[in-house]
This record gives sequence, C-alpha cells and structure tokens, in this order.
Amino acid sequence: MHSLRADYAGFPEYAGQYRLESVLGSGGMGVVHLATSGSGLKLAVKIVHAEHAVDPEFRARFRQEVTAARRVSGAFTAPVVDADPDAERPWMATLFIDAPTLAERVRERVLESRELARLAAGLAEALRDIHRAGVVHRDLKPSNVLMAPDGVRVIDFGISRPADSDLRTETGKLIGTPPFMAPEQFQRPREVGTAADVFALGAVLVHAATGRGPFDSDSHYLVAYQVVHSEPDLTGVPRRLVPLVARCLAKDPAERPSADELIGQLRAVAYPTDEDTQAFIPRPREPVADEQTTHRRDRIALPGPGRGRGRLRGTSPAVGAEAGTDAEAAAGARTGTGTGTSTVRGRRRMPAVAAGLALLLAGGSLGGYLWMSPDAPSGSGDTASEQLAAPRAPAGQPSPPWSVRLGERGAACSWQAPALYCSGPESAAVRLDPADGSTAWSVRATAPDSRPASDSAPLPGDGVVLAVAPGSELLRALDPATGAERWNRALPSGAHALPAGGRVLIAAVDGTVVALDSATGAQRWSKRIGGVGSVWWSGAQEAGGPPSLYVATPDKDGRSTQLSAVDPQNGAPRWQLRSPGLLHPVGAAGGGMYLLDNDVQARTGAVVRVDLATRAVRRVQLGSPLYETQAAVGPDGVVYVFGATGALVAVDATREAWRLETGVALASRPVFADGRVYLSASDGRLIAVDAGAGRLLGQTKPRIGAGKDTFAATLPAPSVGGGRVYASAPDGTVFAVAAGDPAGW
Repeated sequence: MHSLRADYAGFPEYAGQYRLESVLGSGGMGVVHLATSGSGLKLAVKIVHAEHAVDPEFRARFRQEVTAARRVSGAFTAPVVDADPDAERPWMATLFIDAPTLAERVRERVLESRELARLAAGLAEALRDIHRAGVVHRDLKPSNVLMAPDGVRVIDFGISRPADSDLRTETGKLIGTPPFMAPEQFQRPREVGTAADVFALGAVLVHAATGRGPFDSDSHYLVAYQVVHSEPDLTGVPRRLVPLVARCLAKDPAERPSADELIGQLRAVAYPTDEDTQAFIPRPREPVADEQTTHRRDRIALPGPGRGRGRLRGTSPAVGAEAGTDAEAAAGARTGTGTGTSTVRGRRRMPAVAAGLALLLAGGSLGGYLWMSPDAPSGSGDTASEQLAAPRAPAGQPSPPWSVRLGERGAACSWQAPALYCSGPESAAVRLDPADGSTAWSVRATAPDSRPASDSAPLPGDGVVLAVAPGSELLRALDPATGAERWNRALPSGAHALPAGGRVLIAAVDGTVVALDSATGAQRWSKRIGGVGSVWWSGAQEAGGPPSLYVATPDKDGRSTQLSAVDPQNGAPRWQLRSPGLLHPVGAAGGGMYLLDNDVQARTGAVVRVDLATRAVRRVQLGSPLYETQAAVGPDGVVYVFGATGALVAVDATREAWRLETGVALASRPVFADGRVYLSASDGRLIAVDAGAGRLLGQTKPRIGAGKDTFAATLPAPSVGGGRVYASAPDGTVFAVAAGDPAGW
C-alpha cells in the first residue's frame, strides 16, 4: 500500500473525526482513503469528488448508498462505521477488510468443488440478509466479493436500491455488469427485484468454477444479447451444482429460487454428512416504513446550454454520478466500499476495439449477421426505409437534419463517398442519399428478425460494396450504383471479411486467410497467417505507402502478442515482431500502428505505438485503467479510448492529454473526424466531443426503442462524410445532422 496524498491536495485531511492517511484508490465518483479511528480501528473512507458534491441528485444517490449499506447486517458485508452524506464533501467510512476478491482468487486458480459449494452457501446467506433488509444489490460480481478467512463479504452498494425505492434508473444508462446482469436488467430496469441478485449469484458461481461467465463473448454488447436470448454454458461446473446454478440462471425471474431456498439446498452440498443438515430458515422480515427511501428522479438529465462546458473530468456535476470504475472497485476490494455507482462493465479475454474486426483506414470488417434473399432481385428499388424528415435544402444551403426508419431495431451504416450504405433487420444492404436519406436501392433481408451487429455495416471494397448475410454466411459483392450482385462467396463459420489493396481478405478462426479479387471474386492466394484469437486489420505500410494486412496474435498465456504485416497482393510477409502485453489494434496513422495494452480481465492500462518504418515500440500509460475499451486514432496519432464506465480519454505521444467522464455507460466505438470525437449512446443519442479540449460540444435527443428493446444491445459506430454525421438508434432510425454544428443538434 502506498500513499498518494500528494496527488490529492484538494481533498480534506479529515472526514469527520477521522484523519485520512494513504489513498487506496480513486475513480469517477471519488477517492477511497485508509483511515484509523481513535481506538485504532482500520477504516476505508470514501470521499466524493467536489463536482458531485454540489449536485443534489448525486447526493440523493450517495445517501441511498449509505442507507442501503447500513440496512444490511455486517455479518456478510463491510459494516458502515460512520458517514455524513450531508457534509460539504459527503463521505462514508466502512470497516477495512484485508482480503482478496473472488476475481483475484480466480485469477490464480478456479475453485474446487467443495470450495465452490461453500462459496455458494456463503453468497446465498449474504443475499438472504441483504434481501431481508429490503435491499437489491444489482451488481453482485467477483470483484464485489471478498474472500475473508471467516467467510465471504459482499461489498459496494453504490448502485443498490431498496426494493421499495422510487428512485429512477436514468434513461440511457444500464446499471450493472453485463456478464452478471439478469435479463430484466436489460429489458425492464425499473422492475429489477431480488431475483436479479440470484441470477448474478449463478453467474458468479460459473465464473468461480471455470474462470469465465455463463454468457461469454469478446463484446459486452453480445453478452447482453446472450443473457436475454441464449442458454447459459455450464461446462466445467461441478455436476452436483449444475441443477441449482441452472435454476439461478432462469430467464424468468419467477422460476429462480429465493436466497432462503438456496441456503437449504446448498447446506447439504457444502457440508455433506450422514445426518440431516437442513437448517431452519426464518421468514424474511418486511422493510419497516421509516427505512423507505423518499428520493425521486422522474425526468432524464441531459446537459443543456451552459452546462458541461470546459470540464475535463465531467460534462456536468451529475455526469460522474454513475461513472464509477473497476479501478474504484479494486480500491474498494480490500476496503469494502467500492467507489462507483454505475456501471456496465464486462469481462472478456480480449476486448474488441471495434466490436469485431476493424478496418482502420478504409472501412471495417464483415461478419455474418443478416440474411440476404437469393430470390429478391438485386437493385430492385424496394424502399426498405420510411422517410421521416424534410426534403432537400435549396442549392447552396446546408441540408437540414433527416431521419429514416430501417425497420424496428436500428441499423449499421458506413460512408463511402458519395453515399451512405446501411444494413438493418429488414435490409441486407441499402444505399441512402446523404442529402435527405432517400433510398437509391435496397437488397432486402430474408430474416427480418435478425438484429444488426455493430460491425455488420456494408463495406466499401475497391469498386464494390460488401455485404454479408447471416446464418448462410454468404459474402456478396454489390454494384455501388445499382445494388446488382457481381459475385458471392461462402464464408467459413466464424470468418470475417475485410478489403485491402484491391483484395477482399477472408480470415478464418484458425488463422487461414483467403484473398479474393475485389472485382471478380476469383481466389488469388490462401495462407495460414495467424491463429486462434488473431485479429486482422488493414492500413498503409507507411504514411502514403502501399496497403498492408496486419495481424495481431496473442500468446496462449496472454503475456505477449505477435504483430505481423503481410502484402495483401500475394500474402508475402513484410515484417514481424513480438511485444509484451495482450495487444489489441486501434488503427494506423502518421506512420504508426496503435494498439491497446490489455490484460485478461479486459483492463486497458496503456496505448502502444509501433513505428511502421523502424518497428520501435513505445508505451504511454493511462492515468488510471479503463475497462471494456473501444478506441479510435486521429491522423496526428492521438488515440481516443472509451471505457465501459463512461470515461473518454485522449492519449498523445507522451501522456494522457485529457479525460472526460461522459456519463454514458454503453456507447459505440468512438469515431474521429475534423477535430471531433463522436459516440452513439444506447438510448440513441449522438454525442460530439472536442478532440482538442475534451469538452462536450453537443448531443442529439434520445431515440428510444419501443417494447422490450428500449435500449440498443449493439451499438454501431457513427459515420462521418459530406459534412454530416450519420448514426442509428434503437427506435429503428438512421439519422443525419450537420457535423459543423453539434451545439445546434
């Protein structure tokens, strides 16, 4: 433990009667300090940031966290010793618990069958006490479970709430951690009850037994989809626990056992004897009236004129209220506090920078997501979009904003001058006029229930538009002017396609790459270049030089990554190097290749630059780690990294230039264009940030979907071209706004 007090000179030296000592950690919500009481009791004291202390809504949330933590018995939590949510700088002191988290324990080794059963029993007892107190935790996960010698402790009540609370979930923010969130937390966040904690318990047990979650994916957006629609993977869970875990992970909350039921069933499993060991479980008590929370929030909080300007750490006092980070959770791991109140954070072995493969200088990559009808005539002129906006502007005047509907659940789009190409649930490919959104041609999908993924947009491919039909895994090359099919090619299962240097490269999961001629589809070469876990992308070999195919292949132990450059014309290797860390590509710009240095827990700690001429490698550390990152690079080599907790960070050649807490828990991959960074939020907002100063420039109104798909499970990145920014939303629309006037959106 080391003191960082010198770095936090703006924080008070005392919280109430407690003198603050070393800093245990910090994040978007506040800073956790070690302190000692007058009797020598070690405490963890959370002090909130000054910008949050002046926000009444944040104070209400912090007061609720204190209330929730106090209501729960200290037998299975870190007891609250003292707190003052009404102080000038609100604070809370809990008992300091010196114990590793379950996440840290599993990182060393997974739990054996007996250990797992006793963990399950301990967590069930903890949930029983939490639920008896009338509290729903809502963020039970391995990093919030302390493995103390005398039993487990559940910590961090920052996003919990009383079951009878009227405090609203803010529009645009899904609260929780995707691999451990229940389906209703994605579909009906205001109706979340104690059954959601039981679902999380089941997911935690799978993680403890296997080192992965029951819904495992490289993208937390895909995890969210799997949680709602797919069956859990229980491979590796001890056989005697499988039925219980499966019940915990039931889609319907009514089918999950209560914590009381679990205790009775788990006791015999955890402590098998020849005698009946079933315990008597008293009825849960009902919350008393004076424990009920009275704070409300009934309307969306969006920055208005004059709010959120000029701040590098937040757009308004409320921005950081739900932007706590796993760095804070790590700080609270041995403190029992946690410091974050939000966040949608997911674990993945290799975080996807662009939710699939990223074609970083000239487009993206394609995976199979939509069906394209072989019977529908290509370029038939079927109008798959319902136009919702104004007609064209007079010549010489800027075009007004427009919006068109491409089905019920959004679309994914890409810009290829002079047109915008999109795919949606009802359209495999649509060409839209960028001036007014009118349809030039469309190729309809034969699976209208399919949802577009974040990397399913049609791609420009040297004179063709590339589109992939899901299920059939058929790649089709379409004429950009008419939509007529020029050629098609079946893809191996799980393969991706990306264009590079007059070729269309098909990369299979085993590392085999097949190169096709863009114009004809004829095969030009085939070689095994990467391996399992490889990520491919394309870009210039050097500034202004010929294109290259780049491959990043991680070692099995995740300690280093092999980087390779290949000539897309013939597959000949150009160079190869190995660099420490689990590196994931961002892009190439200004003669450099940029990557994120991640760990196996989806934590990004640095940006790596490889000089494409000299192969020199340089690392720039982030001020604090980010989780579940996505990134973009500008032409000057500044990398913009977005973390799942809402932080957007700019990293230049030597340092972290700025950090902005956006308050957006779920967002798309960032896009850089003309001095701005653009993001799409899960509630349909398009957000613009000044790339130089790190301040919010503007945002559009939310475009929330109907029915159960209120928020987007997948978030395609915006596209920029022709003086406009194009984005898609959960309400099924694609819309365009003027790039030069974010404040007027």
